[in-house]
Amino acid sequence: MTDCLFCRIARGEIPATIVAESPRCLAFRDIAPQAPVHVLVIPRAHQGSLNDLVDAATFGEMGALAQEVARREGVSDSGYRCVVNTGADGGQTVGHLHLHVLGGRPLGWPPG
Repeated sequence: MTDCLFCRIARGEIPATIVAESPRCLAFRDIAPQAPVHVLVIPRAHQGSLNDLVDAATFGEMGALAQEVARREGVSDSGYRCVVNTGADGGQTVGHLHLHVLGGRPLGWPPG
């Protein structure tokens, strides 16, 4: 899918504030943050949602990059939340698998 927003960010066609990257994944700041720290971690290769995950190693690399983001952003000790929304009813608004890293304030339950 060449017109996908996150694919275009991964290719550098759309600017984003990059926080961290790995061979298969990219982490950048959300443009509408829901917490003081709100970073998205995506696979560079298009995968529509968690339902479309091609291999578990990609999701493992996304998790490892989320850990790195939390350390760099100074929330690894105080705590952070990782969220993957899947499908319309799950709240997914961009059709490219992504993991939200949220932190920097108390994040109660339910999320909000």
